[in-house]
Amino acid sequence: MDTSDHSMHALFAQLGLSNSDVAIDNFIQNNHLPDEIPIQNAAFWSSGQAQFIREAIVEDADWAEVVDHLDAQLRA
Repeated sequence: MDTSDHSMHALFAQLGLSNSDVAIDNFIQNNHLPDEIPIQNAAFWSSGQAQFIREAIVEDADWAEVVDHLDAQLRA
């Protein structure tokens, strides 16, 4: 059984991004995502980050829920 932490902080760490509360808030504030662009196609991701997000969504992986939460915050 997978007991990994799948929080927003863990997602940012997994993506190789700073995962402090301030860093996450700044990322969300500075990276608005228009409705017509899927999160995995956002220009601010590296190819590896985009692939991780794409796989999380397509495979409905454990990360999918937190990726969906990030997606919603980037569009708010």
